[in-house]
Amino acid sequence: MRFVQHPQRHFGQVDIAEIKIDPRSRDDIPALLKGLQHLYIDDDLRQNVFAILEKTLGEDVSIDVGRPGMALWKIFVLGTLKLGMNCDYDRLQELANQHSTLRQMLGHSDWTDTETYALQTRIDNVSKLTPAILSEINQVVVEAGHELVKKKSGETLKGRCDSFVVETDVHYPTDSNLLWDAMRKLLTVLGRACNEYEIPCWRQYRYNLKQLKKLLRKIQKQRQSNSKDEAKRAAKRRQINATYEDYLSKAREFLSKVEATVETLTQQGHVVTVTALQDYIRHAARQIDQIERRVLKGEVIPHKEKVFSIFEEHTEWISKGKAGVPVELGVRVCVLEDPNQFILHHRIMWNETDDKVALTMVEAAQGLYPDLRQCSFDKGFYTPANRDGLAILLDQVILPKKGRLSKQDKEREYSDDFIPARHPHSAVESCINNLEVHGLDRCLSYGRHGFERHVALSVVACNLHRIGLILQRQERARLEKEKRKRQRLAA
Repeated sequence: MRFVQHPQRHFGQVDIAEIKIDPRSRDDIPALLKGLQHLYIDDDLRQNVFAILEKTLGEDVSIDVGRPGMALWKIFVLGTLKLGMNCDYDRLQELANQHSTLRQMLGHSDWTDTETYALQTRIDNVSKLTPAILSEINQVVVEAGHELVKKKSGETLKGRCDSFVVETDVHYPTDSNLLWDAMRKLLTVLGRACNEYEIPCWRQYRYNLKQLKKLLRKIQKQRQSNSKDEAKRAAKRRQINATYEDYLSKAREFLSKVEATVETLTQQGHVVTVTALQDYIRHAARQIDQIERRVLKGEVIPHKEKVFSIFEEHTEWISKGKAGVPVELGVRVCVLEDPNQFILHHRIMWNETDDKVALTMVEAAQGLYPDLRQCSFDKGFYTPANRDGLAILLDQVILPKKGRLSKQDKEREYSDDFIPARHPHSAVESCINNLEVHGLDRCLSYGRHGFERHVALSVVACNLHRIGLILQRQERARLEKEKRKRQRLAA
């Protein structure tokens, strides 16, 4: 049994509309809570958000039997707070159990309400928010924000689009430590499974791991010789190759024994354990092959064959040529922001570059906001096809050309319409920094689906934070006006 929000209020519970939030606070929590409060107290917004949240569990929401689950409103509040604060689940647990204003927003009463939240409860429930549900909620949030800023009737929407890299939670990949990752997981999972099922062949798996780790450390400490003497350089190269051969030999020995044990587990019907081991076996075999080809045979491994993490396989090696940032390990995300700093649409660029998503971003954004008639990009999005396609979709396209400009291109990019429209584009960097502050500096969620949910939740939290800042500014202006009025009356 699960409610969107429990219909029966508890004794001493404060109505969400009556929660007092400090308008002068510069911390992120009051701004986020102010944005959530605005969604809740507006009847139309609340009904829209609650209707979307019900889709999270589908028909199970209406079931009236079973143990009560966490209300979907609480899940949404805690999810947006986690990304809005860019904190981990441990800090989120502490805030949910101790922060009085947040507990009022979650529907708890005064100090007599001793209900607390366990760590695993937070993790399990926040993961129920899907990217599709969050995208729908984001549209409601953006429309609510546009109502607050009072966009003029008939005024067209202008956007600015750019991409950035959201890093995944991985270490720097080398072929030797990726092989170690695969073998470490293989031996650990298999050793524990054999102990549980009383299979005696992996009792010394911890010792085996130590032997493999020593060889890895020996490889990591070795360096190529800088000597000008060709003989010394060749001797050093042979020494490095010998170490790699020992490392690969030990890994092959363990992998062969692992495959024999997996057959035994399969015959005994331990399918779950075997399934968990298959991916690590595949990773280990690939890394052994690539190390042998690269180090011992001198081949160049094609980029498309490389994997940069065995745990986050969607991780990409991205080199954008930025000063001081030679490489980033993660996935590109493209965002489209309006002049009021609301993120209209985002797209995760799985193995895509900027020039491949320009048309898609505008088409998707116009499907949500038909009044989008202008959008600016940087040179990375330019292709002749993109320029022509965007000219059909938009009234004005701000897309600078790469490389040397022709006479016609100079006239276009130095026109009185193009230059003023291009100047606000740099503000999209502020949007990207804001997203990185709100959880998109590094994604700590696991897997491809977790990455999608993490990005979508961060976008919603960022837009809610923006609404909260607007409401706080309006309330501060109202309080200042009342203060000046009282001063005039006192005078």
